[in-house]
Amino acid sequence: MEKRDYIKIRISITRKENWKRICKEKNITLTNLITASVENRILEDERKKILEFIEKQDNIFIKIETNINQIARIANAQKFISSKELNYFQSQLKNITELKEKQNEIITKIYSLIADDS
Repeated sequence: MEKRDYIKIRISITRKENWKRICKEKNITLTNLITASVENRILEDERKKILEFIEKQDNIFIKIETNINQIARIANAQKFISSKELNYFQSQLKNITELKEKQNEIITKIYSLIADDS
């Protein structure tokens, strides 16, 4: 969308400086701050934090899945796993599955918020 129009507003110098400080802290433009605030949208820095959070969550699950694969490899190599270890392993798999489902629900909600924001 091409930006060709202007809106002039009058504000105090201190308020303007405060807004500029906020923009500098968030590494966004004053236009982005005002537009996002008026349109009740997610700010760019918040969007980046959300995406970083999603990536971090994904990395955590990758590590867990790698550990599960290592345990399975050991069990396959030994051709034996005790019933106690098997029960614990299945319990952990169930917990991971539940956590992954919750994570996917949260990520779906986050993506829908971001999509509504664009």
